[in-house]
Amino acid sequence: MSRLVYPVILCGGSGTRLWPLSRKSYPKQFVQLVGEQSLFQSTVLRLSGEGHAPPIVVTSNDLRFIVVEQLDQIGIQNATVLIEPNGRNTAPAILAAAYWLQQHDPSALMLVSPSDHVVPDSDAFKASVKLGCEAALNGQLITFGIKPDRAETGYGWLELDSGELTGVVSLSKFVEKPDKADAELMLASGRHFWNAGIFLFSIEAIMQSFTEHASIMMEPVSKAVKLAKPDLGFIRLDTDAWSNINGESIDYAVMEKASNISVVPFTGSWSDLGGWDAVWRETSQDEQGVAVTGNVTSMDCENTLLRSEDSSLQLVGLGLKNTVVVAMPDAVLVADADRVQEVKHVVSALSEKNVKQAVVFPRDHRPWGWFETLA
Repeated sequence: MSRLVYPVILCGGSGTRLWPLSRKSYPKQFVQLVGEQSLFQSTVLRLSGEGHAPPIVVTSNDLRFIVVEQLDQIGIQNATVLIEPNGRNTAPAILAAAYWLQQHDPSALMLVSPSDHVVPDSDAFKASVKLGCEAALNGQLITFGIKPDRAETGYGWLELDSGELTGVVSLSKFVEKPDKADAELMLASGRHFWNAGIFLFSIEAIMQSFTEHASIMMEPVSKAVKLAKPDLGFIRLDTDAWSNINGESIDYAVMEKASNISVVPFTGSWSDLGGWDAVWRETSQDEQGVAVTGNVTSMDCENTLLRSEDSSLQLVGLGLKNTVVVAMPDAVLVADADRVQEVKHVVSALSEKNVKQAVVFPRDHRPWGWFETLA
C-alpha cells in the first residue's frame, strides 16, 4: 500500500498587494521576488524529493501555460494540472484534488500548500513534514504553525494546547486575525503560532471531515472531477458542476470545525510575501536598511525598498526614508512603506478607471512561448 506524499499546490489568486510586479495576468507566485526561482518553482522544489510524488497543481485557465512553462524550467515533466473553471476559494480546490487522488492512489497523503510562500530552509521544512506523517496516517489533520517573530495582525494564529515547540502538538483553537494588543499578548505567550495555511492529511481523513462539516460541496465537486476532460495535458474540471459550488476557504469549511487537528510547529524562517514590506524584510539590506534590486542607485536613503524591473531603466533614490519604489516599463509604484497593504486599493481604483496596467502584464504567455507588447 502506497504511502507517498502528494504535494497539492494551490496556484490561483491575483496578488494585488504586490502590484505592479504582480498582476492578475501574471500573479506573484510566478515572479522571481527573492532567490533564483519564482515562488511557485521554489514551492515545487521544496515539496519534491524522496517519498514525494509528482505535484498536483490546481490553477486557472488563464495561468495554465505559465504553470507548465515554469515546471519545465525546473525539470518537472509529470505534474498533474487541474484547471478550475472559476476560482472558488481553497476548500473546493483541495476537495477536487482529493477526489482525483482517490481515483489514483487512495492510500496516499496530501500535502497542501499555497504556491507563493518563502521558506528558505527546505530541509528543515521537509523534516517538519516527515514529523507529521505518522499522525496524518492515523487520521489527524495536520496544520503547520510558524513560530512568530513579531506581533503580526495580518495573519491568523494557532493556539496550542501547550508551549511544546517540537513534534506534533494538539491544537487548542484557531484565532482570527487579531488587533495589535492581542497579537502582542499571543507573541509573548509562547503558545501561539502563525497559521501558514499548509496542511497534511490522508485522503480518508479529509473526505470524512468534508462529510461531517461541508457535505454540501461534495456532490458538485465529485461530479466536476468525474466529468473532467483532458486537454493538452491538462485536466479540465467540469464547468457546469463547478458552477454549483459556493466558494469557501478550507479553514472555514473544515479546519475550524474539526476536532482531529494537530499542529507541527515550524521554527524556521517563513513569509507569505503578503506585501512590499515583507519583500523588503526578505531582501538583503545595507546598514541603512536599504534593499535594492536591479539597476538601482541609492543615495542617502533609509529603510527603503528600490526595485528596477527593466534592464534599460535606471532607478535612483535620493534622500528617501521608509519608502517603497518599484519601477517597471509600464508602471511605477511609489509608496510610504507603512501603507503598502493599501496597494490592493490602488489596483481597485485603477481597475475602475479601466487602466490596463491594473491587471494586464506586458508579457503574454502562450503554449508556444510568450510575446510582449512594446507599443
